[in-house]
Amino acid sequence: MSPDTRLMVGLSLILIPTIVYGGLTVLGVVSNRLMGTPGPSNLSPMQIAYYRAGHAHAGVLTLLAMLLQIAVDYAAIPSFLVWPVRVGAIAASILVSGGFFAVAHRRSLRIILYTGAVLVAATTLTVGVGLIRSR
Repeated sequence: MSPDTRLMVGLSLILIPTIVYGGLTVLGVVSNRLMGTPGPSNLSPMQIAYYRAGHAHAGVLTLLAMLLQIAVDYAAIPSFLVWPVRVGAIAASILVSGGFFAVAHRRSLRIILYTGAVLVAATTLTVGVGLIRSR
């Protein structure tokens, strides 16, 4: 594993406690504060669905970001794109999950979610094509 990959995977692992805390908050929301940590009260079913989606995407996309960090080491990617892909993968996980939480309260903040979705697509496509080209 390259030093750059170790750095970025390490940073990704540091995000995991925030995902755990988010899960405890979602548990507090869906259990009406019986379990987990207290979250916002009086959320609509739609807002609760956004909270659940934000938490699920946080975990999955953080794992994807770590996988992409390793894959970048083996992909034929132009050197000027390597760091944008590395940073974009982690930023995508933060923006998509944060975007769901933001949209739960202000629909106008959906640009956060869409920006993260574009980053997910851009980073995965770049690394995927780079891996195919490296054969």
